[in-house]
Amino acid sequence: MLVLLPPSEGKASSGRGAPLKTESLSLPGLTAAREAVLTELVELCAGDEDKAREVLGLSEGLRGEVAKNAELRTAGARPAGEIYTGVLYDALGLASLDTAAKRRAGRSLLVFSGLWGAVRVTDRIPSYRCSMGVKLPGLGALGAHWRTPMASVLPEVAGGGLVLDLRSAAYAAAWKPKGEVAGRTASVRVLHAPTRKVVSHFNKATKGRIVRSLLTDGADPKGPAELVGALRDLGYVVEAEAPAKAGQAWALDVLVDEVH
Repeated sequence: MLVLLPPSEGKASSGRGAPLKTESLSLPGLTAAREAVLTELVELCAGDEDKAREVLGLSEGLRGEVAKNAELRTAGARPAGEIYTGVLYDALGLASLDTAAKRRAGRSLLVFSGLWGAVRVTDRIPSYRCSMGVKLPGLGALGAHWRTPMASVLPEVAGGGLVLDLRSAAYAAAWKPKGEVAGRTASVRVLHAPTRKVVSHFNKATKGRIVRSLLTDGADPKGPAELVGALRDLGYVVEAEAPAKAGQAWALDVLVDEVH
């Protein structure tokens, strides 16, 4: 099972670990594309601060993020699972998983990123600020920048099992499973049961809880139909229909009343 996650906008501090080594990150086929984004981002943020804020879409109150980006090559690095914070990652609670579940997380979770493309939660990265929606002056839109290398690397990473896609739209645009991989891909939408509307907090927290439940239980569904059964066994209310055509992803709705 491969689980595709969005990053979090908020991130923990880099800490005092050894600096980033892009060649040590997982998915080495993305190294050249990572270096291209990293080089331009560092140069941008080491120059005109106001221009950098404009490009990155940062408010005056987030001016400090520009200085942080300028020092990405020398900043301390920590496991990505410790860097990403926010509602989804709080609900996922990687640090509190038992040893076996942590090993499963290291194998199966892949976090998409405007800067790194995609990293495993065990990859050591510094704290940064660069969303997939950014358009860098030299490289252009990051979503488009990542499509070609992702299309080359991700099908192999997906292997022959289930792909559980929990990404937001901006990050999903960087890689869309196709063909046989798409046929064993399931995306999840979380709906507030009384209104049947998507509510941001319910959506993020429930996705984090779903991943935690699967990791803790040791569930290893081989495809979307098996995932539906596994989630129902774990107590989730799931609505799903098989796609009309082969080679299309499944769309699952998980209904929640409230999230504690």
